[in-house]
Amino acid sequence: MTLIHPDGQVFRFDAGALCLELLLTGGPGPVAARFEVLCSAEGLRDWVRRCRLGPGLDVTVSARELARVREVRDALWGLAHARTNGHAYAPEGLALVNEAAARPPLVPRMTADGAHAWAPGATATALLSTVARDAVDLFTGPHADRIRVCGADDCALLFVDTSRPGRRRWCAMERCGNRHKVRAHRARAQGEGGAALP
Repeated sequence: MTLIHPDGQVFRFDAGALCLELLLTGGPGPVAARFEVLCSAEGLRDWVRRCRLGPGLDVTVSARELARVREVRDALWGLAHARTNGHAYAPEGLALVNEAAARPPLVPRMTADGAHAWAPGATATALLSTVARDAVDLFTGPHADRIRVCGADDCALLFVDTSRPGRRRWCAMERCGNRHKVRAHRARAQGEGGAALP
């Protein structure tokens, strides 16, 4: 997904999983709340247009469904942080995700020309089921130990490290990775007796 940081920088971010992409819509706590977009149905629809589900998905969203999406998203934040810190999952968070996953998911279909499409009549409940099922697959699958928080002190983005060696540290090399390199270069230059760089 293409993200725009509040400082104006545009960068590409691959969360590695649909359920972690949902975390880009905001969340609990003051840091994630700054990025909240699920204040309206249109905020959720905008996320759907940009996420990895691909084009052509038209979702109806009720106020109750929108509130449920926010609840499950916030539970996913907690589960992901518990996983990265080696803590037990909160039972309430597990219950929310499992309940959402139990609903019928989005229905994919194939068009006459062989393209991927979505069946009409998609609801936010089906969307949330699809996201929750993705979370179950991620948290119980082979990449569960590769859920990471960006290594930058001032970044909270979560992602799945799908790289072959499993050493991805940054949400995006062009954002946090590059800032780290610049800081390290400045520190080395200052440590070698040079003047501090601006």
